[in-house]
Amino acid sequence: MASGTEPANIKQQAEAGATGLVKGLGLVSATTLVMGSMIGSGIFIVSADVARQVKSPGLLIMAWLVTAALTIIAALSYGELAAAMPRAGGQYVYLRESFGPLSGFLYGWTLFLVIQTGTIAAVAVAFAKYLGVFFPGVSAANYLVGAGKIGITTQQLVAIAVVLVLTWVNTRGIKTGAAVQNVFTFAKTAALLGLVVLGFALGRNANAVAVNFTDFWRGADWGMYAVRLVGVAMVGTLFSSDAWNNVTFTAGEVRNPKRNLPLSLALGVGVVSLLYIACNFVYLNVLPFSAIQTAPEDRVATAVVSVMFGPVAVQLMAAAIMVSTFGCVNGLILSGARVYYTMSQDGLFFRKAGTLNPITRAPVFALVIQCVWAVLLTLSGQYNDLLDYVIFAVLLFYIATIAGLFVLRRTRPDMERPYRAVGYPVLPALYIVAAGLIEILLLIYKPNYTFPGLGIVLLGVPVYYLWRRKEVASS
Repeated sequence: MASGTEPANIKQQAEAGATGLVKGLGLVSATTLVMGSMIGSGIFIVSADVARQVKSPGLLIMAWLVTAALTIIAALSYGELAAAMPRAGGQYVYLRESFGPLSGFLYGWTLFLVIQTGTIAAVAVAFAKYLGVFFPGVSAANYLVGAGKIGITTQQLVAIAVVLVLTWVNTRGIKTGAAVQNVFTFAKTAALLGLVVLGFALGRNANAVAVNFTDFWRGADWGMYAVRLVGVAMVGTLFSSDAWNNVTFTAGEVRNPKRNLPLSLALGVGVVSLLYIACNFVYLNVLPFSAIQTAPEDRVATAVVSVMFGPVAVQLMAAAIMVSTFGCVNGLILSGARVYYTMSQDGLFFRKAGTLNPITRAPVFALVIQCVWAVLLTLSGQYNDLLDYVIFAVLLFYIATIAGLFVLRRTRPDMERPYRAVGYPVLPALYIVAAGLIEILLLIYKPNYTFPGLGIVLLGVPVYYLWRRKEVASS
């Protein structure tokens, strides 16, 4: 007798590609994954820190404009790689094919150790932090067990619960994870759009406009000093715009990937970048520059909404950020596991991570091990420090991947390229030069962050050779 789950199982099998992964993401879902992974809590708070560093309204906007330009160029460049190699693992695959398995492993190693799991932990804690606005018992000061670094707070418990629940959701299959992503991405995009529209329609502050735009470029001498200010300050804007590449991790589950991957990258990054720039103009439209720099706990968006709606603004923005962070965590969990799944199939990660659940076709073990490490980082409280350390490495991997575009054009000229990077070779080369300049500035002016990050990446070299030796010995 047929079981009740058999028809669903047959349907999943019919939709599975050669790899066994289900082609469950269309253009809309792929685009919401790009947008949802990008939009977390950063846009609501990071402008305060950037403003303190650049000391000028014009340079604040410049930091976001340069970030948008670089991110769009990178997305357009990745589009060629994604269409040519629509496989699970995305950026890991591009680095592996361009420079060999060691470079791919170093990316996957850093992604698992810090980039993806650390971001999951940080964004989940941000969700819990804003839940505390409605439930004061959820707090970093409210310990359930122990105290200090060896205790567990109610805030950590909520963050862990979010990671556990969303990991479970994504074990149900790509369509379930995508459905959650679509709902929360549409909600938080609407919230950002509402902030922009209401900020311009209702929030105009004549004093703020006069102060901010009369001397828009104050203190900017347009020499290397201004370049340094913007380049170093872009750490925050780049991280707020990061994770757009996560859709490439799920390439093996995207329908018509040769069309939908490049298009989703361009649409998702373009829309989010425009919203981010518009939000910063709203901040300048409502608040004097000094108020942006000194916003309580850097909550610039909350300060803006307070001007328009009064005390209820705290609850409004807390709700918006909770929606934003919840959707962001879901996107990060969904996509990250696909990298470890592909690494495992290459013999460079735990073997079980390369298997799929026979019914849901989800990489359940990869999801679980990602969840375990993200939970441990949440308990350690060290995720923010680790993320600061890998800022340099994240940008370095972007540079290397786009350099791979040039390498593959030369070494594999006959590779099918359904989409070719717009502006090649000028725009990709411009990205490498501009991002390289930012890297140099970070090395000079933020060595405490950059060198530990390089250490984390290079630690992967002996791990790679040990893993390869283990695989050879066991084969």
